[in-house]
Amino acid sequence: MSRLRHSAVTHVGRVRRVNEDSILSLPDQQIWLVADGMGGHAAGDFASQSVVEYVAALPPDLPPGERMQALRGALEAAHGAIRAESDRRGGATVGAAVVALIIANGHFAAFWAGDSRLYRFRDGGIELLTSDHSVVAEFVKAGQMTWDEAEQHPQSNAITRAIGVGDAPGLEKIRGDVRPGDRFLLCSDGLNKYAGFETLRRAVTGAPIETLADKLLTLALEGGGQDNISIVVVDAL
Repeated sequence: MSRLRHSAVTHVGRVRRVNEDSILSLPDQQIWLVADGMGGHAAGDFASQSVVEYVAALPPDLPPGERMQALRGALEAAHGAIRAESDRRGGATVGAAVVALIIANGHFAAFWAGDSRLYRFRDGGIELLTSDHSVVAEFVKAGQMTWDEAEQHPQSNAITRAIGVGDAPGLEKIRGDVRPGDRFLLCSDGLNKYAGFETLRRAVTGAPIETLADKLLTLALEGGGQDNISIVVVDAL
């Protein structure tokens, strides 16, 4: 694998007044992140931006193994800072669903909490690498519905983990290989609630990286755009 390329966009959507999402691209460190804030306006802003600020402050020259541990540490530090802000606000719910991707030496690792997602597109197929921490995810795991059906459930927005909520951040981790031609998509639920697996597969497969994030944004806006929308696409060449 010679190099990685990416495109990214975040948008307030058609309904919300404030964009509580934040995104981060650190191509030199091969780290990408989407944070979907919760808690309403200033609180959600604070949560997602705190996550970005802690990860952006990572030392730039760490070796891959240390970089992965430092990424986890930054997410845990952001959890503590958001918890402290929640306490200052009298215990109000403040948090962020987060998905973070790191690539090094032909492998990837991802950390996530909440319902922001990481997909991998390979050989014309689509694979959801993360599993939502949400009420409806339990129905999917029990075989009672598909992920696409879960998006239409009345409790589809109810998440069970988030950075800044609870005693621990509840981070989950996945690792795997990276092959030339792989394409990764990180997104907040403002995209996947309007784009099921087959819609995403058709939109992403073969599309040029330079315009892909904007193409997916248009898909979400035309679908309704009722939430903030964040999209990061990473190609392994």
